[in-house]
Amino acid sequence: MIKSVITAAGKGTRLLPATKELPKEMMPIFSKTDSNDRIVIPLLQLIFEQMHFVGIRDYCFIVGREKRSIEDHFTTHDTYLKELSDKNKSLIMGFYKRLENSHLVWINQNKPLGFGDAVLRAERYIGNDNFIVHAGDVAIISKSKHPIQRLIETAKKDPAIAAVLLCKKVKDTKRYGVPKIRPISKSLYHVEEVEEKPDKPKSNFGLVPLYFFKPIVFDCLRKIKPGKGNEFQLTDAIQMIIERGQKVVAIPMSSDETELDVGTVESYKEALDLSYKIA
Repeated sequence: MIKSVITAAGKGTRLLPATKELPKEMMPIFSKTDSNDRIVIPLLQLIFEQMHFVGIRDYCFIVGREKRSIEDHFTTHDTYLKELSDKNKSLIMGFYKRLENSHLVWINQNKPLGFGDAVLRAERYIGNDNFIVHAGDVAIISKSKHPIQRLIETAKKDPAIAAVLLCKKVKDTKRYGVPKIRPISKSLYHVEEVEEKPDKPKSNFGLVPLYFFKPIVFDCLRKIKPGKGNEFQLTDAIQMIIERGQKVVAIPMSSDETELDVGTVESYKEALDLSYKIA
């Protein structure tokens, strides 16, 4: 069984004043229904829908104390449905059905102590299961097999793998966790080292915040110290996994995949343009 951890506890200050009440993970982007109608959808719902499509049914949302609106959106409301027209009711009913056959857990991250701290809070929920970590402010649109599925399949092929990372070539490595990699094949890399926002990057690849982990990562998360930005960095835990002799690999984003990032004004504008074009 594969579980999932979706982090949505960031302050979103770079998108103020819109994010004063609206979490950045709920910022709207464009998508399409099965009947090819263009719709507006919260980014976080898109991520949930993508995970549901590949067969994941167990979700742990890491949220901030003020993010009640996220939990409200992911809760079914029969009274609300009754007030909708048949067309709009059908649109919401599909989402509600997926919620009803899923298991959702909500965990608070009261202080923004970093991506690593957010993931660590899901330890009790994950237990001994393997899991996917997905940042709630970045989504991938794929025209073929989604990276979530590719991460899972890569791990299944080799039981020795402790973590699978998703990476892409980037121009500004100071915005990313950067892996030092060695090719295993055209579509698979052995990760020899990883560093958060390095001043002297050891590759031109950046990590996309979508990962597969075995539970060993939690022991490493408990042992790391605050890193870049005085936060607990997930990349530092990945580096500790590597130093323990465990196998960490990475797969690249495909040419037919598009990243939607709502973290800044500029990236959100690009996400809107890209999602409208694709939808």
